[in-house]
Amino acid sequence: MSLIDTASILLTLAAVFGYINHRVFKLPTSIGILLIGLVLSALLLLFGNESLRLKADVFVSEIDFNRTVMDVMLSFLLFAGALHVNLSDLRDQRRVVSILASVGLLVSTFLVGTVAYFVFAWTGVQVGFLWCLVFGALISPTDPVAVLGILKKVGVPKSLETKITGESLFNDGVGVVIYLALIGVAAGGEVSVGEVGGLFIREVGGGVLLGGVIGYIAYLMLKTIDNYQVEVLITLALVTGGYQLASHWHLSGPLAMVVAGLMIGNQGRLMAMSDTTREHLDLFWELIDEILNALLFLLIGLEIFVLDWSSEAFFAGCILIVVVLASRMVSVSLPVLMLKRSREFSPGVIRILTWGGLRGGISVALALALPKDAIGEEARQAILMATYLVVIFSIAVQGLTLKPVIARLIK
Repeated sequence: MSLIDTASILLTLAAVFGYINHRVFKLPTSIGILLIGLVLSALLLLFGNESLRLKADVFVSEIDFNRTVMDVMLSFLLFAGALHVNLSDLRDQRRVVSILASVGLLVSTFLVGTVAYFVFAWTGVQVGFLWCLVFGALISPTDPVAVLGILKKVGVPKSLETKITGESLFNDGVGVVIYLALIGVAAGGEVSVGEVGGLFIREVGGGVLLGGVIGYIAYLMLKTIDNYQVEVLITLALVTGGYQLASHWHLSGPLAMVVAGLMIGNQGRLMAMSDTTREHLDLFWELIDEILNALLFLLIGLEIFVLDWSSEAFFAGCILIVVVLASRMVSVSLPVLMLKRSREFSPGVIRILTWGGLRGGISVALALALPKDAIGEEARQAILMATYLVVIFSIAVQGLTLKPVIARLIK
């Protein structure tokens, strides 16, 4: 099937599911599309005829979810999200965000990985300890796409919103470095502390530096003209060209897009754009954000076809939903307890940060990228099943209940 055929089918499904959701269920668009896609896929697997199931399975299997998310969608979604983050608010929360995105992430990775090892063994699934740590690394980072899409509609106190948003934007760069380092060790390679440090400096530091440089160049270009069509085109080139440049130089593309988005959304918005340009730029990137969010959540719903639905893996995945939430609570408690003496926190901040730490398509993409030859098919499918169940629970249950939870805790 050609690329245009695949894109046409996905866009049509997203539009139809979005219409049904808007008319009937009235859920947030992305969550509604995901749940409709998930339910219809499950019904097709259970009750559809063999020919139709086979066609659906082939169609979904032909979509490279990892490349679609990590190489295509993520750059646009991160830039669009960072455009609307206030840099001064983020600066005020920098200590909390930096601890959550580093120490908190490491703690969660270790806790999830260690407990997952015993959960998999108890349910009869053979997954090595190092691969369980890899699972901890890919499931611990909160997903900026899921977080930003739902926070827009929740109504969180500004300081708390900045903490959740800032963490989700920055912890992916750290999470991917941990993920890559652990895969190198788990696959039998020898990875030294120095190599991990070098990888971290190159990926994270290089990504931040590149984002700052290309963002500043784009800012200078925007400042010298007043033509909203060309200025929107400049931001589009910034995202597409900048992300590919980061990938070519083996730097963190996600962090580069976050830094560039923060620069354009703050300094660029205030000092380099007319009111007309600001209006058109916001509308353009909001539309890009909504469309790609709809497609991404649709793809997550359809990925049910690539799973091996063994009862042992399913049971282990259900237990690991609780494990991931408990580990999240421990990891977010650290910065709050460390900084509580020097600053005030919103009521119920630990519980809100725990419940608001949503997982999404990035975790699924990283799970699908696990090397089959090194990990083994049984272990890979078990990790993929656990990742999928955690993500579905996170988006559908946590996402839909986040608003009432916050309303109850901040009274």
